[in-house]
Amino acid sequence: MSYLEYPKRAYGNDHDLYPWSYSAQREPVRLDDGTRLDAFIVVPLEFFPLNPSGKPFKHPGAMVTPYPDLRHYTTRDYGLRVGVFRILKALRAEGLKAVFPVNAVLLDRVKPLIETVLADGHEIAAHGVSTDHIHYAGLSEADEEAYIVETKALFEKHGLSPKVWMSPARNESYNTPELLAKHGFTTLLDWEMDQRPVEMKTAAGSLTCLPNHFELNDFNLLITKRQSEDEWEAEITEAARYLLAEYDRFGSQVFGFTLTPYVSGLPFRIHALKGILKVLAGLEGVRVSTASEISANWSK
Repeated sequence: MSYLEYPKRAYGNDHDLYPWSYSAQREPVRLDDGTRLDAFIVVPLEFFPLNPSGKPFKHPGAMVTPYPDLRHYTTRDYGLRVGVFRILKALRAEGLKAVFPVNAVLLDRVKPLIETVLADGHEIAAHGVSTDHIHYAGLSEADEEAYIVETKALFEKHGLSPKVWMSPARNESYNTPELLAKHGFTTLLDWEMDQRPVEMKTAAGSLTCLPNHFELNDFNLLITKRQSEDEWEAEITEAARYLLAEYDRFGSQVFGFTLTPYVSGLPFRIHALKGILKVLAGLEGVRVSTASEISANWSK
């Protein structure tokens, strides 16, 4: 039975990036501004190569059929040319702000889109170099750091210095958090281990992790799980209402969800998106804001 003996086994987490915190045993947080639920909307702007390397795996939105997979390539391109502008219009109608993680190689390709996002008051976040630059444990630390340095350089070329990061495919290596902190990033959208912001400590500094829920991701629900638009709308609005109802017990909480331009930006899905945004805008105690604003609000 020696295989049951593990000298590092202990109560709580199996790492020291953040402390163990059991929700039922901690004090509720009451935010000074009265916010009961902080919601953030993630709209990734992604570049999908026509011939992805697939290392160490293909991004979930990558090409599917043999080269040249023009059907899926042009669908993704449609999201950046058409679908995302429907999302922007819907957000504008409700006066809501979102965070737009951008693959750095897109900055030269979709300049008018980036200008529109910024003009509407949304937040730009760094989303790595491209969907074909996956961060994973098989990368050397030097190669991964080079990805981050390249990402920052491309943003700086366009006068942008984002402090919020979301990894391509939301995948990381064991070195990713420390490398991000080393290069000045302060907020991370890859993790989802809580219903509150979590401070992650690394040797290079701290990161604020916001719970970006994959289970509410439009690609996951509408494409992978093949749910209907009405089901998707109901799930997100129910999540918001449920978390609000928990306020007396748990205090203020946070949740985020993703709108993929080539998924929820399609014309037959906009009615569901409009319904989601209208509910969020109308719920008392809910604040929909950017990732940086939420991080700042919770750090007071």
